[in-house]
Order: sequence, then C-alpha cells, then structure tokens
Amino acid sequence: MIVREHFTRSWLPGRWRSRPRILALFSFRYDAHLVPDLIENLRPLVDGYVAWDDRAATDTFSSEPRRRRKLIRAARNMRARWVMFIDPDERIESAAVDVLPDMTRDDKPMVIGFHFRELYTPDSYRIDGLWGKKVRYNLFPLLDGQKFRKEALHAPAYPIGYRRRMTDLNLYHLKMIAPQRRAARRDLYKLLDPEKAYQDIGYDYLADDAGAEFATIPPERGYLPAHRDDDGLWMGDIPATPATEPQSTRYRAR
Repeated sequence: MIVREHFTRSWLPGRWRSRPRILALFSFRYDAHLVPDLIENLRPLVDGYVAWDDRAATDTFSSEPRRRRKLIRAARNMRARWVMFIDPDERIESAAVDVLPDMTRDDKPMVIGFHFRELYTPDSYRIDGLWGKKVRYNLFPLLDGQKFRKEALHAPAYPIGYRRRMTDLNLYHLKMIAPQRRAARRDLYKLLDPEKAYQDIGYDYLADDAGAEFATIPPERGYLPAHRDDDGLWMGDIPATPATEPQSTRYRAR
C-alpha cells in the first residue's frame, strides 16, 4: 500500500522554496516504528515522501525491484523532480539542509552520494577497513527513459549510467548499533545469498568486531531527532530455511 504526504514549505528561505520538488522514497515493514523519526529527520530536507507499507505482505520477503518501481511511479504522479531513496533506520546529518538546495537545481543524469556511517552507538561509527569507505548514492532527478538494475540484493537504487557526485555529508545507519542486530543481519543475508552471488566478500564481517575502530560524531555533524535504541531486531524472525521462489523475484533484505 502506498502512503503519501506533502510537507508545507511556506516558512522556508527563498532558495529552498524555489528549488525542484524533492520526495523521499522508502518502504517499511518490521521497522515501521522507526518511520516517525525518519520523517522528522527528513522534514527540513524534502518536500514530502512516498512510502510503501509492506506490513500486509504474506510472503516472508517482498521484491525490492517491484517496490522501487511502485515508489518511482507514485513520485512521478506527485510531480517530483528529484527523489531520495532511504530506509527507516537511516538518518541524514542536519548540515545537509545547507547543501542540498544548490546541488539539486540542475536536472542532469547524476546521482548524489553520502558517506554511509554504520553506527555502533547513537553518536559513534566504525571507521576501520571497509567500514570507513562505505558510501550510499541515493539522490537523483527523475528523467525520461530511466532504467534500473534488477538484482534481488544490493542493486543500486539509482538509474543505470548516471554520473556519481559525492558529497561530504554523512548518512547514518542505526541498524548496526545493537550486537544482536549485527548478528541477525549477517544471518539474514547468508540465508538470502548463501553462495555470495550478490556480494563477493560475504556477510560474516557484519558481526565481526575484531580490530574495530570508531569515530565520534562531531556536534556540527549530528542528526535529529536523537536516537534511543530499543534493542529490537527491526527485521522480523529469520526463517529457518530459504524460501523456495527464485532469488531474483523473492528476496528482500536491508
């Protein structure tokens, strides 16, 4: 089920009111309780959102490519010119409000990226090895003729062939804060991709804390609202055995 909302923008500075309409796109199921804080985090940055409420699904996992198509179609119907794909357990740093207006004025075939920070506490993230190199490209204009990749897992949300433009902004990921979620995330991906067809490195590293190094979020790079962890899994129960449908159409993961 599609859920939509437009935000009132009359109070914003002129350069925000004159920029293209940006909508956030996301889906939720087991993490529905995180959505209100996500919306509060996004409200200063976007003009509204389109969400897919997946709580009525009967399958264990629903198709990520199919939900992406539905969200983009709804965003076009709402006359969005830019869209940002995001998950309920992600938060953009507050400083983005000073940067994104100027970056989204041109409707060129490009996608804007953020440093993807895996939080281990509400105010610190991991920086050793590949952890300090993670990025997420998820903000792009809606143009004619866009085509998207269709892999069941880890497919980029942005159109094929778009030029990537990196920012110095942080996108914070809350799911890794609790140790039990790190282990559950590892187990889920290993279930969905036992042969590592979608990620050569595999998934054991998600719950491996050996050699971990961390950086504290500076006050000027923080996010709102402040996060209070509930220690829940946010991903439902992990099935004991894989589903029987082909991975290309069946699986959903985060």
